[in-house]
Amino acid sequence: MKELLVGLNVVDEDEYLAYREKMLPILIGHGGGFRYDFVVSKTLKSETSAVINRVFVICFPDTVSEESFFNDADYLLVKNEHFGAAVESTTIIAEFEKL
Repeated sequence: MKELLVGLNVVDEDEYLAYREKMLPILIGHGGGFRYDFVVSKTLKSETSAVINRVFVICFPDTVSEESFFNDADYLLVKNEHFGAAVESTTIIAEFEKL
């Protein structure tokens, strides 16, 4: 299983909610999902200057499924429509391969 620990700076909650609602069926269609999802109110230590107010773990069965999802034409339409207006910055905190 492939997992990504991601930090975001969400600046428009309504747009982000629309993004998540529309992308979730596409993610599930590629075998992916969310394992954890947090709204963060305070960062004590960070290796980036980007603000992080949302942290989640997104998972996929494997790297091929991950790449297939992020390159999916329907996902890219949803991302183009909502993500840019909703999220100011993205930080990939860590990537894991679980055996």
